[in-house]
Amino acid sequence: MESWGITIVLRVKVLFITLIAVSFLSLTGCSWDESIVRTNTKYETSLGIAVSASAADQPEMTEADAQTKSALLDTSASEPAPDLTTAVGITGTTEISKSAPVTAADISVLPAGSVVDEFLKSEDIVNGCFYSSEISTDIFARMDGTSYKEECTVPLSDLRYLRVLYYGFDSCVHTGELVVNKEIAPDITEIFRTLYDARYPIGKMVLVDDYNADDNASMADNNTSSFNYRTVNGSSTLSKHAQGLAIDINPLYNPWIYTLDGKTVIDPPAGEPYADRMMDNVYYLDHYDLCYKLFIAHGFTWGGDWKSSKDYQHFQKTS
Repeated sequence: MESWGITIVLRVKVLFITLIAVSFLSLTGCSWDESIVRTNTKYETSLGIAVSASAADQPEMTEADAQTKSALLDTSASEPAPDLTTAVGITGTTEISKSAPVTAADISVLPAGSVVDEFLKSEDIVNGCFYSSEISTDIFARMDGTSYKEECTVPLSDLRYLRVLYYGFDSCVHTGELVVNKEIAPDITEIFRTLYDARYPIGKMVLVDDYNADDNASMADNNTSSFNYRTVNGSSTLSKHAQGLAIDINPLYNPWIYTLDGKTVIDPPAGEPYADRMMDNVYYLDHYDLCYKLFIAHGFTWGGDWKSSKDYQHFQKTS
């Protein structure tokens, strides 16, 4: 009997404590409704989740809550997320969205060398990445005083700016750029489209102006380039590059070997290990190489066939 009495007293105490707790929680705005507790948790951790929840699952919003939500929305509006649908947005972010609806026009404003594999969603986009245009004010600003020197006699109207795609040595698709003579612009565009389709590897392709028009610096970086108003090294004769009628392909692995003042010269000097053409190297240009075959088919001559010197990187065409 004594034990039973103690049990009743304990139960009365528990009930009394419970009633006090319920009264306290009601005064502070909390609720025992489990679904509302979950909704409140979502609202505190993610505004987006709370907004998307159904009205039936959400507690009644007080005036203070409304002001807080409004402040959060204003903050979000003042700090917009990067727009991944444009090239400008893409280059301003560290992560590129694979689903971004990038167009060929967007890709065209990306810096040369950009990796664009995941944006090539259709053949139309790929086709749109191969084109030539007249030299714009922005492009000329890069060339003025470097590749296009003050004494340059080639009219700017004779030159064209080309954009292409190529597979780099990293097996990724990159954007490439060249300035060439307008007479060979269609040839070069078509050749590089075929090389792209064949996944032919190109080390790099930016304007020589990125190297202050220093040909050796460009070659040492294995940069494929064309126009540069300059003379043939060691002479006063204008190079075919000065007219935009020559192009050097993967020059580090395909150096120019010639004799100057009785000494053998290798340009670029960093290409000396590759002067030995008996080595097995997949980047060597030779008569069996696809790149060689395409340029010859388009009427170019190859420096590797010259008698007085061997310029393995060099293809040129007489206008």
